[in-house]
Amino acid sequence: MAAVGRRQRAFIGSYTAAGGPGLVTAEVHPGTGALTLTGRLGTVPDPAYLALSLAGDMLYAVSETAEGAVAAYRVGGDKPEPAGPPVPVGGGPTHLALHAGHVLTADYGSGGVTAVPVRPDGTLAAAPSGRLRHTGSGPHDRRQRGPHPHQVGPDPSGRWIVSVDLGTDSVRVCTLDEGVPALHREIALRPGSGPRHLAFHPDGEHAYVVNELTPTVTVCLWDADGGSLKPLAEVPVLPGAPAGDAYPSGVVVSPDGRFVWTATRGEDVLSVLAVQGDGLRLTGTVPCGGHWPRALAEHDGFLYSANERSGDVTWFDVRERPGLPRYDGSVEVTAAACVVFG
Repeated sequence: MAAVGRRQRAFIGSYTAAGGPGLVTAEVHPGTGALTLTGRLGTVPDPAYLALSLAGDMLYAVSETAEGAVAAYRVGGDKPEPAGPPVPVGGGPTHLALHAGHVLTADYGSGGVTAVPVRPDGTLAAAPSGRLRHTGSGPHDRRQRGPHPHQVGPDPSGRWIVSVDLGTDSVRVCTLDEGVPALHREIALRPGSGPRHLAFHPDGEHAYVVNELTPTVTVCLWDADGGSLKPLAEVPVLPGAPAGDAYPSGVVVSPDGRFVWTATRGEDVLSVLAVQGDGLRLTGTVPCGGHWPRALAEHDGFLYSANERSGDVTWFDVRERPGLPRYDGSVEVTAAACVVFG
């Protein structure tokens, strides 16, 4: 838990194409988790996903446009300041992460992963150092005609890059040698499941993949020594069959490793799944407090949902009742896409 009185910050990404303000800053109340908006910065279009440096002095944002770019900001002062021009990456980047002195982007539109070197001062190199093109497809006519990586990031050991591809129903484990992503192993998930995001358990031995095309989570074993993911089972995130497409989105593991939380946009709910050894059990759902929860984040005992279509970020206390989120408040951010803390 953060010390009471210590200044905490949140950064919210939003879709400018849908009327959003771009990058939004907020202060976090250390006792209640409440967000108070403090400013906005609209220097790049559609900053839909954000990542902070380990030191918390730099913020990186994808620009989820057809062309695709990543931008860097200094956040040491009261307001983020652009730190150099945006760097072109692949088309339609939906996610980014920091690893081994690089920013990695998942380029959903163009179907690959891009690495951009980070200079010692935190700014970005003028061009990527390497790209990995994904190949393949899936059985869904509209959504899986080609590869669509939706998330990329390091594994807990820091030895591997893991990319989750909705279009090919697979997770790729990669290396990053001299700034060039290279495929180590591709793990197939159930055809048509549409894997979207992955979250690791604190034990470093389990991973949970939320699937967008079916309302399920795939439970996996993770072998950091071999860089291998082993799917064990699929667990539903809804108590019954949805009326239409459900579109699950975010997945978060509680810091104590007892629960997995997911968001489902088509149902506007957050789901609670209890961790039971190598399995999961759905224990309940709660309304997300808005419409179309695109991303989830946990911070200091609170769970935050970025609700894209209702234009708000809601927060839930998850400290008291075991795993079950209790709605506590919201703040308006048009076309909210994600929230990160630092």
